[in-house]
Amino acid sequence: MSSDLEADRLAASGDPRQVFQAFLVLTRNNGAADLRPLVERMSGFAEQEPFLHEVVTGVTLSRIGSPDAAAHLERALELFDTLGLHEDPLYLECAIFVTLTLIRPHEVREKFLRHVVPLDDPVSHARLLAMIGLADAWGGNLVRGQAVMTEARELAARAGRRDVQAEVTSWLIKCEALRGDLESSSRHLAEARELAGRNGSEWVAGHILEGSAALHFALGDTEAWAAMLELLVANGRGVDSGLVFEFRWELATHHALAGDVSRAAGLLDGVPEAPVHLPGGPAMAAWRAWILNPLDEASSSAFEAALPLLTRPPERLPRARMSWLLGVAHARAGRRANAVRLMEGSCAGYAAIGAAGMVSLVMADLRALSVSDGRPPGLTGAERRVAVAVADGLSNKEAAEQLFVSVKTVEFHLGNIFRKLDVRNRTELAGRRSTFD
Repeated sequence: MSSDLEADRLAASGDPRQVFQAFLVLTRNNGAADLRPLVERMSGFAEQEPFLHEVVTGVTLSRIGSPDAAAHLERALELFDTLGLHEDPLYLECAIFVTLTLIRPHEVREKFLRHVVPLDDPVSHARLLAMIGLADAWGGNLVRGQAVMTEARELAARAGRRDVQAEVTSWLIKCEALRGDLESSSRHLAEARELAGRNGSEWVAGHILEGSAALHFALGDTEAWAAMLELLVANGRGVDSGLVFEFRWELATHHALAGDVSRAAGLLDGVPEAPVHLPGGPAMAAWRAWILNPLDEASSSAFEAALPLLTRPPERLPRARMSWLLGVAHARAGRRANAVRLMEGSCAGYAAIGAAGMVSLVMADLRALSVSDGRPPGLTGAERRVAVAVADGLSNKEAAEQLFVSVKTVEFHLGNIFRKLDVRNRTELAGRRSTFD
């Protein structure tokens, strides 16, 4: 059943629990304006279901950026504890949802896992376990997050709940890409697309887009990654997680480092400052200012000075990424020592959360800075993978298939490789094979 049909069926009921379930379904696909009818209906059950009423009010207010949202969400968590609602799967889901909305994913496991484990209903167990796995990953433990979400996906599949399976599979795509498990990420991308198409979920479709972007990046396909960022920015994706600003800043950075500062500035013009409470928020203003002059040492220093402000568990991933970007800019400006220091810090940050895929990409940039390891200078990680494939005798099409990128991307990288290594053809490239393996 499609999410819209399910929401209509539930909303038609006079049972406040079913009306609230309709609200949960709609929160995955709709904005605050579309939620108002159900908010008004739930207000009639405020005395009967005070916990659900506070959840509905707080979530809706958070969707419009109201500062009053937090008070209602905190009140909901208080009621959850004082009313002893821990054994009800619906209330458990609400409490986890509220904790994630408050951007406290690192609290989810400790507070709720012991109540999820005893659940007999396999569907509720799968759904709530998936949310805990998502919280683990978002809170800075990608290894555990991947393991838990994989378990939840298998439970949902055995229970025949393709909607739950589609949702958790869409979350796995990004987690596995960051982890460097690219085959699993690619497989789950295809699976999530098929499941979402059968179920008709805009919520899942949005997560598929974010996961696809992460996978393209992990594969070193910068062209496709930038194209995905364009799509995410154009469609306002990431509102529910706060990534709406990060996607735009990333795309602007991409253009700025490519020398197109005017295009980068156009992406930032008229956009409000990112709220400080969002993950990465304390450094977003400094990042924004740096984008307009990324090779300037003073701008880079100001941006770097903001990184220590990122201390919350959900900020471990963006802090590692920002450090990497700064390192890349220093390298392009010829400030090798600063580049090495920041990239090493990025590597350590990614390693701490289990982002092995990102570690390998940063290491490739670090190797390109090396002056003593015998490797050719200047090859990026993506260029090195293409160079190895072509030097081993693969055609452009075969290399593209092996690396999960387009033929156009292989051709683009190959042009850079020939220029950087000062080789004229594939035979000369093969002769340099031992230097970039």
